[in-house]
Amino acid sequence: MTRDFKPTRRGLLQGAGAAGLALGAGPITGFPAVIASEPVTLRYLGTAVNQSADIARKVKEDLGITLEYIPVVTDEVTKRAVTQPNSFDILDTEFFSLKKIIPSGNIVGMDARRIKNADKITSVFTKGEIEGRKIGEQGTAPKKVFYLEGQTAKTFAGAPTEWITLIPVTYNADTLGIRPDLIKRPIESWKELFNPEFKGKASILNIPSIGIMDAAMAIEAAGEYTYPDKGNMTKAEIDRTIKVLIEAKRAGQFRAFWQDFNESVNLMASGETVIQSMWSPAVTKVRSQGVPCIYQPMKEGYRAWATGFGLPKTLTGRKLDAAYDFVNWFLSGWAGAHLNRQGYYSAVLDTAKTQMEPYEWAYWMEGKPAEKDIKGPDGSVLEKAGAVRDGGSFEQRMGAVACWNAVMDENTYMVRKWNEFIAA
Repeated sequence: MTRDFKPTRRGLLQGAGAAGLALGAGPITGFPAVIASEPVTLRYLGTAVNQSADIARKVKEDLGITLEYIPVVTDEVTKRAVTQPNSFDILDTEFFSLKKIIPSGNIVGMDARRIKNADKITSVFTKGEIEGRKIGEQGTAPKKVFYLEGQTAKTFAGAPTEWITLIPVTYNADTLGIRPDLIKRPIESWKELFNPEFKGKASILNIPSIGIMDAAMAIEAAGEYTYPDKGNMTKAEIDRTIKVLIEAKRAGQFRAFWQDFNESVNLMASGETVIQSMWSPAVTKVRSQGVPCIYQPMKEGYRAWATGFGLPKTLTGRKLDAAYDFVNWFLSGWAGAHLNRQGYYSAVLDTAKTQMEPYEWAYWMEGKPAEKDIKGPDGSVLEKAGAVRDGGSFEQRMGAVACWNAVMDENTYMVRKWNEFIAA
């Protein structure tokens, strides 16, 4: 339901060349030698955007584990997890999907005692806070669905347990992209998305569960309505939100309703839009073309998302051991650094830091000016020396999260009403 279109905001994960292997520190060691002598293949179910050739190559090199990617769209990931637990060995899914998956009993709690760095997973997930400060919990905040009452429980635990639903893979804080050269004034609020000043120059994301939350951020920012939970609206709140969207559409506010990464890039790079829903790598892509573009922090905060690894109940023996080995490898640093270099965040920051150059860490995670050109995993230049990351440091960006991607209780109704808006 989110990143189903290729290439998408995490399209940078795909096809990254061998240059990615040379970045960071040397090879990671200390994993069970038994794996190399007993080759095993893990069937990895998830969206294509999280399935990286570089990561598959590196884990094969370090552990002897072969990842067999099964790329499907988000809704199909959920469907297979609920109906075909025998069809995969590792599940990579959105945290918001857990409300549909866990009641099926097909995903079991991961044993925290077998996860070497479980105690180092960022408090964004375990406590819903950063540096002791609470962050927004509207929508499906990972904290709400991170622990199970027991290994085979079908209900989430209200307090930490040793059984974890998903080990975080990647997450980020999303906001609006803007063209500062064309707007020529400060933009500080989500309400600007509906400002008539940008009539015919605004765009919103046409993925219902995300687009409606972007709209809700703008409506709330304008002081028109305060949502108890933007990620779980009542039918009346859905109606109210869609009404505002339809009125704005009929007034000519929107240039487009994009679904595809490249479409969002082209709209901004061409100047057809000056303010729109956007994903961080798309902003970087526009800037790489020499066009000014900012991923604008807003005073009301960000809308965040997160994905994670889960294990099916059918996994046993050698494959179960290999799955834990893979997850432990993923949290050990190399993969985290690989993700951080694309503008995403990793579960265990301490280990990722050891695999990044100090200037890279300072730019991506501390919000400091880049001492050197910032390169992606494929070696391409993402930002020139002197650049500062939009939104600043990890603490500034994730600390300003207002809500999380979610599947509403009234999801079917919401999608129907959203489609009425698109067709209006």
